[in-house]
Amino acid sequence: MLDEHEILQDETEFDQRKLIISEGQSPIRLDQFLSDKLAQVSRNKIQNSISAELIKVNGRAIKSNYKIRPNDIIDIVFPKSNIPDKVIPQEIPLEIIYEDEHLLVINKQPGMVVHPAPGNYEGTLANALAFYLKTGTQKLDNERLGLVHRIDKETSGLLLVAKTDKAASHLSSQFFHHSIEREYITLVWGSPDLESGTITGNIARDPRNRQRMCIVDDAESGKHAITHYEVIESFYYTSLIKCKLETGRTHQIRVHMKSIGHPLFNDERYDGDKIWKGTIFSKYKQFVQNCYKLVPRFALHARSLGFIHPESHKKMYFEVNPPDDFYELVDKWRKYLSIRKENES
Repeated sequence: MLDEHEILQDETEFDQRKLIISEGQSPIRLDQFLSDKLAQVSRNKIQNSISAELIKVNGRAIKSNYKIRPNDIIDIVFPKSNIPDKVIPQEIPLEIIYEDEHLLVINKQPGMVVHPAPGNYEGTLANALAFYLKTGTQKLDNERLGLVHRIDKETSGLLLVAKTDKAASHLSSQFFHHSIEREYITLVWGSPDLESGTITGNIARDPRNRQRMCIVDDAESGKHAITHYEVIESFYYTSLIKCKLETGRTHQIRVHMKSIGHPLFNDERYDGDKIWKGTIFSKYKQFVQNCYKLVPRFALHARSLGFIHPESHKKMYFEVNPPDDFYELVDKWRKYLSIRKENES
């Protein structure tokens, strides 16, 4: 069933602003000026954003004590938050891959919603983090509850969580500048003509179905998105592929793979629950239905994550295997192809 309450948003969304300093402005520290100008934003958050190069002057990274001048152009980027002011702490098990005083790396299980939303105010990753980090129900200084990005409810795999405002700013900056390394593996219908390739297409909400995204020609109405894919193993009817993201748009892999005729296997929202390749015989249809029962979701797993640590500035890299049923599904198709070849020989 489609989740009517799912929020359609990029894995990390940003509020971008531009300020042009007036002719009569007297010299004043940048952080002080912005603190006065943006009353709803704490000075600490402004300073962290400057340090993370989310705030620049005349296109250049600067320090908080920079004295602004007339006609300076200030570009400001703040990560948006979709976390409610109050999140109910819930003791929900978390599979923590790595933790230090600055951040967490979590292996999210399929079926868990990341952000609370209408119809899903409990049982989410945010609820679990509110309990684990002992934040209570008060609004946090870190309004995103440490969630610097998200993945879809049915997607499994690695998620990065900041434990401090400084870490949140620096990690968000890496997402904004597309320097985060992310690799996904997924099972798709059919086998791409090219063993590897790059899919480029602006992604926007589908005007015919508000629960879906689509590729649009108009760059102004869609967000630029790039996906690199490579076939790991082909089973003729389906293929196991890996995808590397340059951008993190809503449903990016799902939309891009469907756009080249290879939707994710059992992705109901993007028609992957239909048979895209194979025979019309009842035995084959039953085999596909058994695969759907084995993995009652689209098979997409965030396998690896690479980033620069916000405090030590060292390169961090993590990799986790997909859930057991993902392996079972792939092995099922591998065996089916093997039997087909035996029957043909």
